Order: sequence, then structure tokens, then C-alpha cells
Amino acid sequence: MAKKFNTTGACIPAKHYMVDLTPLLEAIKEMIDEGDYFTINRARQYGKTTTLRALRTFLKGDYIVASLDFQRMGSYAYENEFTFVQSLSSALIRASVSFPKGIKEQLESLAQGTERILSLQRLFQIFEDWCAVSERPVVLLIDEVDTATNNQIFLDFLAQLRAAYLDRDISPTFQSVVLAGVYDVRNIKRKIRPEEEYKENSPWNIAAKFLVEMTFSAKEIGGMIRQYEEDYHTGMCVDAVAETIYDYTSGYPVLSSELCKLLDEEIAGTDEFPDRSAAWTAEGLNEAVKLLLTEKNALFESLWDKLNRYPEMKERIYDLLFRGAPIPFNIDDPVTNLLSMFGFVKNEGGTLQISNRIFETRLYNYFLMTADASRTDVFQLGSDDKNQFVTNGQLDMECLLGKFVKYFDDIYGDRGQKFVEDDGRRYFMLFLKPIINGTGNYYVEARTRNRKQTDLIIDYHGEQLVIELKIWRGNAYNERGEEQLAEYLDYYHLKKGYMLSFCFNKNKKIGVKEVTVGDRLLVEAVV
Repeated sequence: MAKKFNTTGACIPAKHYMVDLTPLLEAIKEMIDEGDYFTINRARQYGKTTTLRALRTFLKGDYIVASLDFQRMGSYAYENEFTFVQSLSSALIRASVSFPKGIKEQLESLAQGTERILSLQRLFQIFEDWCAVSERPVVLLIDEVDTATNNQIFLDFLAQLRAAYLDRDISPTFQSVVLAGVYDVRNIKRKIRPEEEYKENSPWNIAAKFLVEMTFSAKEIGGMIRQYEEDYHTGMCVDAVAETIYDYTSGYPVLSSELCKLLDEEIAGTDEFPDRSAAWTAEGLNEAVKLLLTEKNALFESLWDKLNRYPEMKERIYDLLFRGAPIPFNIDDPVTNLLSMFGFVKNEGGTLQISNRIFETRLYNYFLMTADASRTDVFQLGSDDKNQFVTNGQLDMECLLGKFVKYFDDIYGDRGQKFVEDDGRRYFMLFLKPIINGTGNYYVEARTRNRKQTDLIIDYHGEQLVIELKIWRGNAYNERGEEQLAEYLDYYHLKKGYMLSFCFNKNKKIGVKEVTVGDRLLVEAVV
């Protein structure tokens, strides 16, 4: 059976095209060899389950590995200490572990409820006996620990693990314990006692920091795609495709695989891309990105649910996207910690940045297309007039800018400076969205997104356009901006670029003009 790109559940090497996990597994094994207890806490669909499954096989030559999934234990397991011990014992027996003589029988006695005392203390006595007589050190892997983190019994379980860890020089215990989930287990007290929302007092404070990189590099994405190319011989440039996928996803595992899956299963075979060779191209990737930006899936639904559940996160994201002020990355800030834990943001040179272009564009769309925003005049005007901005299949940006300048001045020209600074660029993106929707896509260049300047990159029918959106700070500043844009066009190998300036000068001349900087042509619009 032919392999597939997988985005649902754990990846299986025999069935799925996969990134080579060997470097990741080697790095994790180093921590296990050191005897570390730690948590792999990453955002949803980040490859945690796939990693644990692969780790189980990777370790089996050196360790006895007991691999559990707390999600499979069910809610009954967390009702009280009795049910937890019973359920955990049953899960260990089902884990196909090679137990020394007598250990399995003791666990079966707990699982069947035939022992006189079913307690965590008794369970950990069995663990101590097991580790004492095991032919190899024992490693405990537990996936989906988020299932348990609302329960006091789980805190008690962690406390027992902590006690065993602290006494490991006296009494035998697990070589390493690895927990996997979205939430940082050190913060679980917040989930149990909401009135103490930002206090941390978890018995898992013995855990080592998990600093192993789990995002895919462009090289690793290329390795996955190369497996596909060996099967289908499309003639694609593997490295170029991998670099583009990385540019859009920053190596977020499920997004990288989803773009590949879309190319293989939904783009190839269409009228525009009749076969795989046609699909695995820059044009095919643009189509895959458009599909990913509009599809409904579990990852995006989870992200929007988190934003609605934590309004302070929504406000921070809005500030980051539209208000342009640089925000320091401070993991001790509770909001930053949440955003980082759920995968919205990353630390880029000490400042807060959206994790990847896909997330950023979806977030822009999320905020732009609220019920209120979609009814604004500027959105409606863009929607009504969108056909006049396309000539021979290409976007006429000069015409589009001219219309926006007129509309904006007519509708919002009497608003104050604060309105323009906070909302001007958002209104241009709102005007642009219905015009390119369904044909093109856009993203904001993170390196230039600030209060003074934003570079918007538009892909439309294979053509790339760069538009600098800026606040007017005087002629000298504007001239420097022209030079910077001309230099920036070199990066994209373009001869023509666009500027949209929001000016507060009462004597300003609104309109569109052309400016030549070296061999670059800049179309400047002032509103």
C-alpha cells in the first residue's frame, strides 16, 4: 500500500511519509540516560504522540519501557485513589511490558481489586520492587497527561513520583519518567483551583527543562518530501519546495505535513494541476496555502477556542497584529506563557512573534472578519468593486490603491490621528481581503511589522507584490522609507513596489504617484 502524508494521530513509518526523528530521539535519550524526569509540553498536533511511540522502540535495547496513554484510562480512573490505582495497574499490564517474576501478579491483584489495600503507597511499593529486580532500568512514558490534570489524584501521583525521585540514591525507582501534553504540568494547580489562577505549586518541580527542538527544519521537511519523490518521480525541486513550506509553517509539524497532503491529495489531479508534477511547484504550493488558510480543522478550532476562553490572550494577539508596538518576550508574564504554551507565539530575538505565517494570516482573517468588521463600509466597497482591480488575470495594485485612498478619505478623512495609527492599516487589509479572496493570499513580513511600518506580501496568480504600509513621519523619513523598500524589493527580486502612507499633515496631498529609486519603480499612495 502506498504511503501517505498523515495529519491525524500518530505517524507510522510503514504507512506514512515522515521526517527522520533520529536526532530528536537521540537528544531525548541523552536526558533519559542522565536520569531526568521531564515533560514534553508542546501545542496541539506537534508530534508528541508520534515521538513517544518512536521513543518506545528507540529505547528498547537499553531499557524496559512502559508506555501509557492516560486518555485511554477514562474518567472513571480519576474518581478516587482506588479507581486510579486499579486503572493504572490495568494499563501497565496492557502495555506489554516484560515484567520480572511476581511483579505482574501483584499488579493484576491491584487491577482486579483483590488486594486488601488499593493505594498509591502500595502501587509505588510494587514499582520499587520492579525497578530493583528488573534486568534493565525502567522508563515510564505517559502520553495525554492533560486528561488527568484537573484531578487531585494526579497531583498525589506526581507527589509519589517526586518522592521516589528524591530518594533514588536510597531506593530503586524509574530511570526516567516522561510526561507528554499541552499544558506544562508545573502549572496544573491553576487548573485545579481557578481562584489561584497564576500560582504555581506542583509536585512536578523536580522536572528537568525540555529544550529539545521539535519543529521541523527545512532540511528535515526536504527529507520527508524526498521519500515521496523517490516513489513518484515528479521532477520537483525538493529543496525549493521544502524551503517554501518552511517559510509558511516555520516547521510546525502538522502544518508542514498538511501542505504536503493537500498537494498530493487535493491539488494534483485538478484542472489547473492535472498531475503530481504540475502540483509540486510554486504555483501548486500557493494553491495549497490558500486551501489551508480556509479549511476547518481540529487545530484551528482549538486555537479559536483558546482565544475565546482567555480574552487576555486575544487582546495581546490583537496588539501584536494591528497596533505594531514591539512586545518583549517574557515567559514570566502569564499571558505570554499561555500564548507560548498553546503555540500561538515564539521568541524571536527577545520579542513576541506569531509562530508562523499560516497562523498569522488565519489570525488576521479571524480578527478582520468579525461580524462587525464584515459590515463596515470599507469591506463592502472592496467586495463590490473587486472585479475592476483585476486586469488579464493580474491584480492592478495601482488602481486598487487609488480607490482605497478615495474611499478612505471620503469615509474616515475626518477621524483623528489615533484612529489612523491604530486602525488605518487594519482597514486597508479589510478592503483588500474580499478583492484577493479565493485567488490570492497575503502575509505580513514579521521583520518589518511595527508601529511605523508594515510590509504586506501578496501572492496573486503566481505574482508577488510588496506593499509597505506606513505612518507618515515627514519627508525625510518618507525618503528613507523609499530607499528601504527599494532594498527590500531586491530580496524578492522585484522591480516594482508599493507604499501606502497614512499622513496627519493638514496640508497633505492625497493621491497616488510614481517615484523612481535607482532601477526600482515605487507607486506611492498617500491618505
